[in-house]
Amino acid sequence: MYRSGTVMAWNVFKFCTALRGLGSIMILLVLGVVGVTYYAVVISNYVPALYEGGLGSLTALAVLILFHVLLVMLLWSYFTVVFTDPGSVPPIWKPVLDEERGDTDPLTAAEHGGMLGDSTNPRIRYCRKCNQLKPPRCHHCSVCGRCVLKMDHHCVWVVNCVGALNYKYFLLFLFYTFLETSLVTLSLLPHFIAFFSDDEIPGTPGMLATTFLAFVLNLAFALSVLGFLIMHISLVAANTTTIEAYEKKTTPKWRYDLGRKRNFEQVFGMDKRYWFIPAYSEEDLRRMPALQGLEYPSKPDLDAQKF
Repeated sequence: MYRSGTVMAWNVFKFCTALRGLGSIMILLVLGVVGVTYYAVVISNYVPALYEGGLGSLTALAVLILFHVLLVMLLWSYFTVVFTDPGSVPPIWKPVLDEERGDTDPLTAAEHGGMLGDSTNPRIRYCRKCNQLKPPRCHHCSVCGRCVLKMDHHCVWVVNCVGALNYKYFLLFLFYTFLETSLVTLSLLPHFIAFFSDDEIPGTPGMLATTFLAFVLNLAFALSVLGFLIMHISLVAANTTTIEAYEKKTTPKWRYDLGRKRNFEQVFGMDKRYWFIPAYSEEDLRRMPALQGLEYPSKPDLDAQKF
């Protein structure tokens, strides 16, 4: 049994190490897909269509404008997720109150110092890997090797954990990726259908191959991202994360579910001007502690839940 456990731990370690090593490769892969798509839509098809005149030129202009706007928002959201720390536990963080139970009495010095292994105080969460206390909704990431505030998952596509401080940016990345890939799929659909007709198709073999590849890639991404986006919309509506949804699958009520409107604001903020850009207003950061990842409002009658 010991040998089996050791082998499993070693395999998990190698898997996490491999995920860390994928970093720059995944970023280059994303940029490669963007490059192929840009060449197929802009250079091969719709810039030449601008010079055809008539309705075709107006359609090409509209497609090009919308394509570039969505591309800018997609890349802005993507690199914001990549380079934003998802949220780390401050080195000297300690709960002033028992935030896992919602008690109003401050923790005593004895409770602060004897949390690890203290059977009389099981409600305080402690990470044995990081050797530190864990704030509410915090989980340890084996890939990053640290605790992440309100961790949702580790995403190889963004080469980062998705947590309290970059979850909104991740959702916007999914949103703009779906819009962009859907636009590309629809705009290249007539060209894709033309491959199966008997008519002669203008363009070099390289341009035609790039158009075919871009259509297939964007269709695949649009369908897969749609499913992922729907899942995360349901998580935001319930004010939960992927990890929490698994942990509380037998719990009928959730202490952090404050209603759809407030749940949405816990992720996107209250300032509507910032809802669709990967940033927060200074006022939201000041008045909403949940955006910092350490404190979360909850239902008083469910404060005893251990999550």
